[in-house]
Amino acid sequence: MASWRHWWAVFCLGAMGLGCSAPPATPASSAVLAVPAPVPTAPRPATFTNPVLSGFASDPSVCRSGDDYYLVTSTFEYLPGLPIYHSRDLVHWRLIGNALSRASQISFVGRKSSKAIFAPTLRCGGGRFYIVTTDVEGIGNFFLTARHPAGPWSDPVRLQESVFGMDPSFFFDDDGTVYYTRHGGGRHGGVYQARVDLEAGRLLETPRLVWSGMGGIWPEGPHLYKRDGWYYLLIAEGGTSYDHRITMARSRSPWGPFEPHPDNPVLTHRHLPDHPLQALGHADLVMTPEGAWWATLLAIRPQAAAGGRHHHIGRETVLAPVQWREDGWPVFGQGGMLAEAQPTERLPAWAPWPPAPVRETFKPDEALPPHWTFLRTLAPGLWSLTARPGQLRLIGARTGLDTVGTPAFVGRRQERLSQRFATELAFTPAAPGDAAGIALRMNETHHVLLQLRSAPAPRLECRQRAGSSDANLLAETVVPQTRLQLQVIATPQAYALAWRPATGESTWQPLCSVPTYQLSTESAGGFTGVYLGLYAFSATDKPATADFAWVDFEPGP
Repeated sequence: MASWRHWWAVFCLGAMGLGCSAPPATPASSAVLAVPAPVPTAPRPATFTNPVLSGFASDPSVCRSGDDYYLVTSTFEYLPGLPIYHSRDLVHWRLIGNALSRASQISFVGRKSSKAIFAPTLRCGGGRFYIVTTDVEGIGNFFLTARHPAGPWSDPVRLQESVFGMDPSFFFDDDGTVYYTRHGGGRHGGVYQARVDLEAGRLLETPRLVWSGMGGIWPEGPHLYKRDGWYYLLIAEGGTSYDHRITMARSRSPWGPFEPHPDNPVLTHRHLPDHPLQALGHADLVMTPEGAWWATLLAIRPQAAAGGRHHHIGRETVLAPVQWREDGWPVFGQGGMLAEAQPTERLPAWAPWPPAPVRETFKPDEALPPHWTFLRTLAPGLWSLTARPGQLRLIGARTGLDTVGTPAFVGRRQERLSQRFATELAFTPAAPGDAAGIALRMNETHHVLLQLRSAPAPRLECRQRAGSSDANLLAETVVPQTRLQLQVIATPQAYALAWRPATGESTWQPLCSVPTYQLSTESAGGFTGVYLGLYAFSATDKPATADFAWVDFEPGP
């Protein structure tokens, strides 16, 4: 009788598709994976529209376990990090946890924005899940493991190398060999590969160059697959901006030589400047149980403003169909480009998740939901769900948003071009200069504050930092109390900030408006998108406290 490991390999390369995880340490029957209850099947429309995961969700990597799909994205300086999303149909995704969720796992103290966690790879199956990724300017390349994608995940296992490399990936061959494939570092670093012993947590040899790509800068995000005896190497080139492209090569050996796809790049919009989706790259492949192939990848949606294109909510996750030709080469999208509307007939059964409630309240006996994140650490001592039960308290820090540190800031990514974010604030200042309110953050040098101050009388300020050394005061008004409701209405072109007293149903009072391009990647740099969050600042060592009763988060008007 064939061993269970043999049948595991057959399962990975057949029902699971490419990129399956390694066999578990014990037979799969003794490691039952808990899977959420099915959602009701909804009628499937003829098409879906990208992105499938909107807002900052870059470098997506996907895998399938049975009928369930899981996806991880980059998070850079934010913690908890490495969010895990779950889907039943590859179109509708919900956040179920974060792989980096404990202070003992990692810290990003001293890291500038857009440093720390770069492109991860997720591999899964048989009750075992793996993430391998890069902590840039930190511990380098490492991997985590879990029995369930929602966690808990292990502490990082560092893969020691004498040189820098990033964007690592795992491939589990049918003979039990596990390959570690990564970008070589630098603008023309190429793709390097070695075997890895996951039990020992070490590489079995020095990684060697296997493909240099097609000549584009930053040949990165490599993934190795196997199909019909061919090893396929999929990478991104051209830098993760408007010249981004996806290229592919194949070989009969995992070590090459690799023959380029005759139609490289297999997917790009660099020649389509008017297309709403730009910067396509960092693709990963997955196969449905019915044998249909799809690719997750990143893209941006630029908005026209100030004489140019600007994207401000980050690199987003899109979904592209993949079909294999008779000659064994794949075709991505619609002949190498991706139409806005994509047909759904090759997708699994349509399975949207129930909509999240608009208003989120805070319960002292529950953890902070996984969509809330902090900067560089988990901000111990700067927040509490129990100090004022039923509300989220921020304890003002001496660190502000313009410092490379951990301020009293908790935010969530802006998920839509049109977005409403609102809260109710009760502020107790301890000294002149204390402040609390709403923050729109891109990085240290580009952010907006709608903040309440108390001296000499309660007043509300709208301040913006846009690259200068100080935040500019855009508008201010005297307010009747230190308990207010604050609101941001985002449209593709601007953020409108407003307020009203917390008592009664008075009309929202506009205070200021900020163009979205001033918080865009083109203006601010970096690899993330705008976060909408809650903020408190203490001007002295005596901390101010800010209590937030609820948060509204919904599509904008």
